[in-house]
Amino acid sequence: MSKRQSWFEGWRLLAVLTLSLIALSLWIASMRQFEVEGVRMVIRFTARSSLVLFCLAFSAAALARLWPTAWSRWQRRNRRYLGLAFAASHAIHAIAIVVFANMDPAGFAAATSAASYIFGGIGYAIIIAMAATSFDRTAEMLGPRAWRMLHLTGGYYLLFQFTVSFGKRVPDMPLYALFLIPLVAVFALRMIAMAPRGRPVAAS
Repeated sequence: MSKRQSWFEGWRLLAVLTLSLIALSLWIASMRQFEVEGVRMVIRFTARSSLVLFCLAFSAAALARLWPTAWSRWQRRNRRYLGLAFAASHAIHAIAIVVFANMDPAGFAAATSAASYIFGGIGYAIIIAMAATSFDRTAEMLGPRAWRMLHLTGGYYLLFQFTVSFGKRVPDMPLYALFLIPLVAVFALRMIAMAPRGRPVAAS
């Protein structure tokens, strides 16, 4: 039986997603002539694209275990590349934040706090560590136990961070509650997938 691989796989998938994110970010910024508001739109866009890519990567194994379909198998097979695309999206997010801070220091100061520096900094450190160990050689150097601990605890930290970041906006902008749905769904999927399965009852 010949093995056929979809065109939208692996490193090609990562390249297409990353280039698309860069192109869309530039287009969004250009809609406001690359002024402050355009940069802030890029920050919001990449926060949401990062959310989607993170949820796809972090739910892949659980979804493939619970519902082994063609889509879930594709998602599980490309979990590494979806995770790296998430890292690329958040790198663009970081660049846009730096540009915003330089263009409008007063606005940036009003939009941030000490907590955002601390917890956001931890989040970026985790993303860098997870991305750096998403390659065979670096994963082997780290070891399977440490790799699993990093990616598991790091994933749950990022899930928590996304929940807080989007959740705190709900009182002022109720539609932000929609962004919490995929986060709750990912957490539920992982909890269900981790639950022990009962043994089938033997026929009498």
